[in-house]
Amino acid sequence: MVESLRADKPYRIGIIGDKTSLVPFWEMFASLGNERVLGQLGLEALALHEEAPADGLFSKSLGLPVYAGWREMLTNHPGLTMVIETTGRETLIQALRQGLPASVALVERAAASFFLRLLSSDQLWVACQVDLLHTQTLLKNVIDQLKEEIVLTDAQGRVLDCNKALLERVGLKKAEVAGQQLREFFTLPETQDNSTASPLEQALTTLQTAEATFPQVDADGRMHYVREYVYPILDEAGKPLSLLCIRRDITNRTQMEQRLQQSERLASIGEMSTYIAHEIRNPLFAIGGFANQLLREAQDGKSREKLEIIVAESRRLDGILKSILNFARPVESTPGMADVNRIVRETMDLMGMACESQSIEPVLALTADLPLVKADPELIKQCLINLVKNSVEAMPTGGMLTVRTGLAPAHVTLEVEDTGVGILPETRDKVFSPFFSTKGKGSGLGLAMIKKILDDLGGHVELASVPGVGTRVTLLLPPHLAVAKQAATG
Repeated sequence: MVESLRADKPYRIGIIGDKTSLVPFWEMFASLGNERVLGQLGLEALALHEEAPADGLFSKSLGLPVYAGWREMLTNHPGLTMVIETTGRETLIQALRQGLPASVALVERAAASFFLRLLSSDQLWVACQVDLLHTQTLLKNVIDQLKEEIVLTDAQGRVLDCNKALLERVGLKKAEVAGQQLREFFTLPETQDNSTASPLEQALTTLQTAEATFPQVDADGRMHYVREYVYPILDEAGKPLSLLCIRRDITNRTQMEQRLQQSERLASIGEMSTYIAHEIRNPLFAIGGFANQLLREAQDGKSREKLEIIVAESRRLDGILKSILNFARPVESTPGMADVNRIVRETMDLMGMACESQSIEPVLALTADLPLVKADPELIKQCLINLVKNSVEAMPTGGMLTVRTGLAPAHVTLEVEDTGVGILPETRDKVFSPFFSTKGKGSGLGLAMIKKILDDLGGHVELASVPGVGTRVTLLLPPHLAVAKQAATG
């Protein structure tokens, strides 16, 4: 069988020459400038021509042993596979042809320079390939550690490569994603305005960097905010070669911005409530009082009907003013400890009739041995009543209302879940805003007040909703710690 020309046979080289002929070879080695490559060439020993003394002149530059003659070199290095002769002397070449074993190849001076340069070039190529693979591995590891989804596509938007974050979200392997259109992974939700193009479509059309932020609901019904960036990579002629696409979850940042905006709105409401209390409530009280007096004295049926409307509307306005003032003031609560399970039982006993009248089945799933909550029990009851009312109104044709309690790592949880109409993604971020309501009635302060109470208590509110499936609101309440109790009794 013919041996492959590419078979791996490491060279073990000995060099024969004198001081004059070896200088050009040493200059060539120095010009290579890569010690690792020189080491990989396989240089093992140096033999000076018998007429020249072995004074170790060249041994310091490459660390090679120097011998007085080539026969001594072969004796001490029987594994040599190649000898390079650098003098070009015919008598030496003839002696080498006759004296070298068949296993040792002879490279004469005319071919030595070409051979060494070719061999060193091959070793440099291997070294560059190793460095490139190392760089590729390092870059891949860095990109895979990023939480952002990163995708590289061709000019038509077909996936060429992606990082680990995208694969984990879509639940596919890289081979299954490669070649697919990026539209399968980076798309605007259907609830968005159809006239708004995705960043990918914008970048493909304009060849300019495009970005957009949009809401996204996960499988658990929780809202996320996602920012997509698409960067076209162009050639010298300005034509697209590929697209770099980045997808980042900015939910935390968006929530912080919303909280800041809500704090600014609350400050404005506080200032406005003072004006309302002094400038509107007193005239409203007078209007209601005179309307009641006229109602008692009126005999005409049409007049009484109109006065009753004035009285009813006055009372409705007074209720709205009370809601505004209560919301603007700091939450008034008495320090205490609340038994969440007890509050749930008492509240659902009161709300049971309202549920039955609308064919709603109430279900209690209470966790035993819960720690007490550091809060005013009346405030917790107020929050629960508001949540139950919202759930009942979301199920006009009946359904199931589940109230759960539980223990999270740092909070006691109170959860209200319904099987109602759910909340649309485009209104999800507005439900905790003051005066926002999807019912067409009321002040729109129910969920906003719940959030304010929980913020004042040191807890927070979580909402998950799927349109047509239902809504789940979870209150995370701070437990009453034993340390606080010991400090109070000490």
